[in-house]
Amino acid sequence: MKLSSLTAISPVDGRYYELTQSLRYIFSEFSFLKYRIQVEILWFKKIINLHKILKIEKVDNEDILFIDNILKNFSIKDAIYIKNIEKKTNHDVKSLEYFLKYKISKSKTLSLISELIHFSCTSEDINNIAYALMMKDSIKKVILPLWSEIIIFLKKFSMQYKKNPLLSMTHGQPATPSTVGKEFLNFYYRIQRQFSKLKKIEILAKFNGTTGNYNAHLAAYPDINWHMISREFITSLNLSWNPCTTQIEPHDYIAEIFGCISLFNTILIDFNRDIWGYISLNYFKQISIDHEIGSSVMPHKINPIDFENSEGNLGLSNALMNHMINKLPISRWQRDLSDSTVLRNIGMALSYSIVAYHSVLSGVKKLEINNSQLLNNLNKNWSILSEAIQTVMRRYNIKNSYEKLKKLTRGKEINKSDIYNFISRLNIPETEKKRLKEITPVNYIGYAVKIVEEITK
Repeated sequence: MKLSSLTAISPVDGRYYELTQSLRYIFSEFSFLKYRIQVEILWFKKIINLHKILKIEKVDNEDILFIDNILKNFSIKDAIYIKNIEKKTNHDVKSLEYFLKYKISKSKTLSLISELIHFSCTSEDINNIAYALMMKDSIKKVILPLWSEIIIFLKKFSMQYKKNPLLSMTHGQPATPSTVGKEFLNFYYRIQRQFSKLKKIEILAKFNGTTGNYNAHLAAYPDINWHMISREFITSLNLSWNPCTTQIEPHDYIAEIFGCISLFNTILIDFNRDIWGYISLNYFKQISIDHEIGSSVMPHKINPIDFENSEGNLGLSNALMNHMINKLPISRWQRDLSDSTVLRNIGMALSYSIVAYHSVLSGVKKLEINNSQLLNNLNKNWSILSEAIQTVMRRYNIKNSYEKLKKLTRGKEINKSDIYNFISRLNIPETEKKRLKEITPVNYIGYAVKIVEEITK
């Protein structure tokens, strides 16, 4: 069976193909090969630039251009060539070395120094930098832009609906009102924190040989400061240098990144569930799209499928990332291979997140606030003002304030007249009675509007 979006096993390469293709340029097998070729070439060029202290022939600009074009023109045909070598060698990184040696054999000058390709490197010197570059590109080019879209929407809704009162539900029961904008702001503030945190996480890489001590480097050139050269090489790639490792970079930074993304996703799951609930309460309507169908048998339905899809995919993504958080920082002694197959699934973990982000963005664009339902629910629940009344009573030292309001309201249907009559009988100043009677379920929103205005400045 020929592989296509219809025959792929994973939905991220099948059903959700169009949503995840941005990651295909980073985490596909072809892209992984290309990132590693890039690292090999950059290290080869770094060695060439050290020609004076290494006492090798200087390479002219024409040959440097030849090397650069290997990466620039890297193609599917080249990738297949490498994979065919790997079938014989059963070693992926060695196959890259042989491929590059084959390529530069066409240059007389470069062929003379072909043994300097992959010089003093262990496979993980190449792989860890490739993964670091992949993580950097995925965060910068894919994840943060999508997070930014979600944040912009939440901020927009916070400001747009900052004055629209909403009956809060604590423990699923009517509670002190808020506003629609303030409830969106709660998620905006939480998500914005993770956005800022993710941007600050250092992406680390190492380049120090088989057990992290430059043994082979010093065997060949004992008088060269390879520690300094390693730092120069890593930082030239806009990565943070890890100076102290075993054979592998310990992946702590990946765990930190996934911890941040996983928390972002958990917050978004919370958002999805809240919006799902608000739609169920009819606080929000979903804009009807004529050609869409909600149910195969119930024509009236407009299901909140975008939020459900988002929730499900966030859960899958978090399950994979949480395994990686627990697995990747662990390696037996100086190195074992159990991290390798896990690392190859980074793209899969992020793909489920990407699908979820697109789904939630699709869902929120269909939301339409239902003010009449919001106001109707508020006006049915005058008992929520018992909080305000008993608190004012406490101010005036009226004994058993809480208990008196409990007797009036708990488990009973209370209307405006009941509340007004209770206030009228209170032994408090008339000005306070008047002020209490001006409080309604609709305007009892505290600082909700001010908090929105302050946070969204």
